[in-house]
Amino acid sequence: MFFQLRAPPGSSSSSKFVERPAFNKRETVQLGSLEVSPMGLGTWAWGNQLLWGYQPDMDGELQEVFNTVVAAGVNIFDTADSYGTGALNGRSEQLLGQFIREYPGSEKTRSNLHIATKFAAYPWRVTPGNIVAACKGSLRRTGLEQISLGQLHWSAAKYAPLQEWALWNGLADCYEQGLVAEVGVSNYGAKELRRVARDFEKRGVQLASAQVQYSLLSAGPAQSSIKAVADDLGIVLIAYSPLALGLLTGKYSTDNLPKGPRGSLFKQLLPGIAPLTAALAAVAASRRKTVSQVAINWCICKGTVPIPGAKDLAQARENLGALGWRLSSGEVAELDAAAARCSSSMVQNIFQTS
Repeated sequence: MFFQLRAPPGSSSSSKFVERPAFNKRETVQLGSLEVSPMGLGTWAWGNQLLWGYQPDMDGELQEVFNTVVAAGVNIFDTADSYGTGALNGRSEQLLGQFIREYPGSEKTRSNLHIATKFAAYPWRVTPGNIVAACKGSLRRTGLEQISLGQLHWSAAKYAPLQEWALWNGLADCYEQGLVAEVGVSNYGAKELRRVARDFEKRGVQLASAQVQYSLLSAGPAQSSIKAVADDLGIVLIAYSPLALGLLTGKYSTDNLPKGPRGSLFKQLLPGIAPLTAALAAVAASRRKTVSQVAINWCICKGTVPIPGAKDLAQARENLGALGWRLSSGEVAELDAAAARCSSSMVQNIFQTS
């Protein structure tokens, strides 16, 4: 469907703002009661100066990034109450709330946008009420009446089992009080995922999603087991870092590295992933797509909802090119085999449980 709308901020008054889905309606994913796009947008970088170089003067372009992906049909945005560094903590949630309010498209589209936020297992959050308070803080920052998907950012089971009990019950309380429409977890391993799902069921709450690091460089036995458990439980796997922090964009080499911590990591990993980078480049060339688009599409073909980030319009538009088509089973198998031949892989998040 097409909507002729006013121009978005920063565009010329003569241009038209058009909502044009980049994928077919039947490609949407059922996440609990929510109908979401096959790809979302991760907003870890929005407010993070240390790793991603965020500056407040980027906000105008970030609004355009938001407008562009929403107009293309993307309707799920992942954030967290901890996103942002220093005084900018919570900045990502604030920006998403602002961008929703200022989106120049139709009210129907705006009302179908879903914010998926995560509540950090900070050491001082030791009671269920602390998680309820955290959720209310996210609601204040976003300006929303309800969070579409409330998630536990990581598990405390390995080091503070009593706190873990409080986290579970606090999130269930959020659901029962109508503060969140659906509940999910992040960085939970296969065993802990089954356990938390059983405990939520005892409260009459169904787990809707599990979010883990998942890409061609992080799809080993542990992540495959999580995907199998998610499928068995009937919940959606949300794939964060589908481009492995940018390593799978095809933009970097040992002679061209990003600044900061990512540069040091990429320098270590790039020599060992040559089989995969070659395979990605070959598939991209045959498909007339970019390496990034192939890597994201692989995640979609694996039955996950990837949430690549975007700091500017060029990245947002490139990510959107991953929608509306699918790799063949042969191409997926070729990429799987290439990934298996790599001598390097992404280290899993230290907070991920077994």
